[in-house]
Amino acid sequence: MRRRVAAVVALLAGTATAVLGVIVVVKEFPRGLAVVACLAIAVVAAWYGALRRGVARVAGLYIAGIAAAGAIVLIVVGGKFGVDLLVLAGVLLTLAATRAAFLARAELPRAAAPQRAVLFYNPRSGGGKAERFALAEEARRRGIEPIELKPGEDLETLVRDAVARGADGLAMAGGDGSQAIVAAIAAEHSLPYACVPAGTRNHFALDLGVDRDDVVGALDAFVDGGQRWVDLAEVNGRVFVNNVSLGLYAEAVQRSGYREAKLRTLLDTVPDALGAGGSELDMRWTGPGGDGHRGGMAVLVSNNRYRLGRAVGSGTRPRIDDGLLGITVLGAPPEAGHRRAQRPWREWSAPTFEVEADRPLPAGIDGEALVLDAPLRFRIRPGVLQVRIAHQHPGSSPSATAPEGLRDGLAELVRIALGRDRKPAG
Repeated sequence: MRRRVAAVVALLAGTATAVLGVIVVVKEFPRGLAVVACLAIAVVAAWYGALRRGVARVAGLYIAGIAAAGAIVLIVVGGKFGVDLLVLAGVLLTLAATRAAFLARAELPRAAAPQRAVLFYNPRSGGGKAERFALAEEARRRGIEPIELKPGEDLETLVRDAVARGADGLAMAGGDGSQAIVAAIAAEHSLPYACVPAGTRNHFALDLGVDRDDVVGALDAFVDGGQRWVDLAEVNGRVFVNNVSLGLYAEAVQRSGYREAKLRTLLDTVPDALGAGGSELDMRWTGPGGDGHRGGMAVLVSNNRYRLGRAVGSGTRPRIDDGLLGITVLGAPPEAGHRRAQRPWREWSAPTFEVEADRPLPAGIDGEALVLDAPLRFRIRPGVLQVRIAHQHPGSSPSATAPEGLRDGLAELVRIALGRDRKPAG
């Protein structure tokens, strides 16, 4: 019923907002075109300034600021501000209701509780969530042995020692880098694994269908939880649960001074890597058609495909058991000898992927900054991880049932409103 009400609200609010928006555009013409023009100038000028240094950078960013300010003035002063706010509120209400309508629970089969489950927890992760929620005490109440990761200790060693002592279930309360270590060992020994969202962002928990706001409740995965099998991915033999980022950001975080001045360091990296004669991002890779390519502002290789550029569910993975890597290349430069520019954004899926370079490549692996020897060889490991999820948690990604296109999205909202929606796979 909650999803049906949300779908009805989304359809009604979306229709009313669209009608009001058309009326505003017609009555306020050509103010809308001027706003779009100012924003376009701001983007082009900002990009021009980012690729350069000194006076050219200052000029580009200054022009970008003026253009952006002009767009704001046209929106606030040039029209009926109250009506504009009403349209904006309608858009936000429609998106919120649509997200709520597409949130669904997966019907996961129940699995027998492990007899000697172990919880590893990092008391420093997530600003001290483990201590704030008293995870050690809560784990003991459920018959789960808590083991604290202390400074200087190696998590992999702790996990392998626990397995050697007879642990038959492994849970991790910490960041996604720590989740990858425990998940890899659980898959290696065919043991059930539970993700406790005690990190900062908890992206893996979100896509698994773990309620990130219910840290303690996630422990119930080893009490009466459901079971699903998901994929893991690896690069040069190192397992990751979310993604590996290469390119501009990975280069910037390796530089001295990044922690003290993140924005300045990132801006200083742009002209070195992407400006005239920039060569730091000299990555070589093969596209989905089999053609070789070079460069790119960023390369993101993920454990299953991310949903990107969508109003609903963007930044999440609809599935984490598809058996394919998600590969996204942003800002690939045109190849020598080709007049036609390459597309700025490419996205595809494949079971393997390789990035070559003439030097070691900085990389962000599940949020951890590392340097990897080239070539970087990625591969997916389908269905190797047995995940337990608490019965009260969704058990599927927020975008598991979200359609890709606008037409399909409207059709699905109508089906949900009528009670005929499709359920996420268990």
